[in-house]
Amino acid sequence: MGPHLAVAAEAAFRSGASLQSQLLAHALKHTVRPLLHAWSHLPVDIFLPNLIEHAARLLPAPEGTRWRQVRLPHCPAEWVSGAGVTDRSGDNPSAILYLHGGAFLTCGLNTHRRLVSRISTASDRPVLNVGYRQMPHEPITESIADGLEGLRWLLGQGYRAEDITIAGDSAGGYLAFAVARAAIDAGLGRPAGVVALSPLLDFDPTGKAAHRNAHRCQVFSLKAVARLTDLTDRLDARRGVSGHRTNPVDMPLADLPPALLHVGSREVLLADAELMANRLVAAGVPCDFTVWDRQVHVFHAAASWVPEARAAIEEIGQFVQALDAAAQAPVARPAAESAADSSERDLQAVASR
Repeated sequence: MGPHLAVAAEAAFRSGASLQSQLLAHALKHTVRPLLHAWSHLPVDIFLPNLIEHAARLLPAPEGTRWRQVRLPHCPAEWVSGAGVTDRSGDNPSAILYLHGGAFLTCGLNTHRRLVSRISTASDRPVLNVGYRQMPHEPITESIADGLEGLRWLLGQGYRAEDITIAGDSAGGYLAFAVARAAIDAGLGRPAGVVALSPLLDFDPTGKAAHRNAHRCQVFSLKAVARLTDLTDRLDARRGVSGHRTNPVDMPLADLPPALLHVGSREVLLADAELMANRLVAAGVPCDFTVWDRQVHVFHAAASWVPEARAAIEEIGQFVQALDAAAQAPVARPAAESAADSSERDLQAVASR
């Protein structure tokens, strides 16, 4: 393992893998992984219709879920409330912006409605689930732009940037950090926090190839990850984006809000999570980093029957609520103490949870 992957950020390791999670890992290893590996060897780019998103329309949402359609300038979105969650900004002053995964190529509002609803319930926050534009029709820069429009919509509903947590899984983890960065750079304010689940944060395959998990992942082969990198680079080049898109691990990080990272212990993307956690900590940003024993990529989506997924979602809810508690807690300090000193102590309180 290369020296840049040595973990300086203290990772919490959640040991144990239930029978349900082991069966899920076995099934994915012998179905999805071979298909993606075969795709990576095709001599030409083939993009199938987003069948999984259409099929997901048939899946019921958790009991008590409410949602309504929202139209952003260039894409659809949904305003989702889990069971018992108030969706009016006057009654619930905090919210979550969610950006789904799917390798920037697939999935959408239907595939992630159940996960979003459970996160809403666990955190007691309504969630704006954004169906951003995807490749091969649009480059990742447009996905980021749609996420930023989602944040602007929430601001228009009366939420402040510091009341909004940005969350996402897989490719959505990339977007969560990128949208937080874009919001700060655009002067919209600093979001409350970032939650990234099994995040893809670095398109450079070098670190992943040198990692102990290079060939252990139950879902992605290293070749499939490299093919995705090649695809994004070629689409960026065709659209004139080359040199204008920065991977989250290479972004300025010091002014980002506290972050929560979740990843499975055998995922190829553990390399990205470790690198990001290290760089956040080095930049002085509080980072909660949990590695889940033998859990698959975005195992959170299997919460209906995998107990570790339910535990992970509860941890997300606790993290989001702790952000509010830290922001609202009165701080007793001498009159001469600077506001910067106060802010630093608040951040440390979140980091030491």
